Amino acid sequence: MSNEELLVHFQSRIDAEEKIEAKDWMPEEYRRTLIRQISQHAHSEVVGMLPEGNWITRAPSLKRKSVLLAKIQDEAGHGLYLYGAAETLGVERDVLIDELHSGKAKYSSIFNYPAISWADMGAIGWLVDGAAIMNQVALCRTSYGPYARAMVRICKEESFHQRQGYDILLTLSRGSDEQIRMAQDALNRWWWPSLMMFGPNDSNSPHSAQSLMWKIKRFSNDELRQKFVDMTVPQAEILGLKIPDAKLKWNPDRGHYDFGEIDWVEFNNVVKGDGPCNKLRLEARIKAHEEGAWVREAALAYAEKRSRKIA
Repeated sequence: MSNEELLVHFQSRIDAEEKIEAKDWMPEEYRRTLIRQISQHAHSEVVGMLPEGNWITRAPSLKRKSVLLAKIQDEAGHGLYLYGAAETLGVERDVLIDELHSGKAKYSSIFNYPAISWADMGAIGWLVDGAAIMNQVALCRTSYGPYARAMVRICKEESFHQRQGYDILLTLSRGSDEQIRMAQDALNRWWWPSLMMFGPNDSNSPHSAQSLMWKIKRFSNDELRQKFVDMTVPQAEILGLKIPDAKLKWNPDRGHYDFGEIDWVEFNNVVKGDGPCNKLRLEARIKAHEEGAWVREAALAYAEKRSRKIA
């Protein structure tokens, strides 16, 4: 078949809701788009361990400590699933990690904000993981098979993470005046960065239209952001906390909440590397990678030894 015929056949498979697998023919741009999206997702899972890892030794109880440890381990596993999915597209994991460390590759801007109180562990679980789930549930139906299957497992665990975060804030919001203030402060600081997680407005998102046509994405950035706001506002009311948006109100004509404008200047600055913790996050990630080199080398040596015995 000619390249044009291959493209038509490929799109017909997408339209028929067939999964594209690693050995199937695909347009080069489809492959590049997937590598960019999946690797960014994998990097976000790994870098996202850092702000929470800082609170393991300061968790208020053994139960909270063990739950936080389990969550961080889950995030590491999610990164492994996603790097594995990216590798099926013909890219080496070492290349992806080098691109992260050099600053060429991006990760979710949300992790460039500091976690300064225990309530932040609640806000991250409730808002950040909640925003992630809003996007990731749709990715369970993404057109690329290995990515979709990885997301099924990830979403099951992320839903637990969200409930864990909400439980932290629920406990604080039923506590002392100081604990209530702590919970409100965390919501104030994490609300707008959480809305930024969905990316730029649809009119300023250069990749969205093609990704939607190929069904890599199932909903646009603005659609997902609206779903998140509609879901989260009633949850905040149960907590007795106030969302920091003077323009937030129910619009009966639209059947959705109206909300204020995001600070896109701040968003762009953080994406470009000028956020509060961009430098710290990359330094910590590079340091951990370098200090863990002996573990990777030992694992490779053991695997080679076993393969020689089997041979």
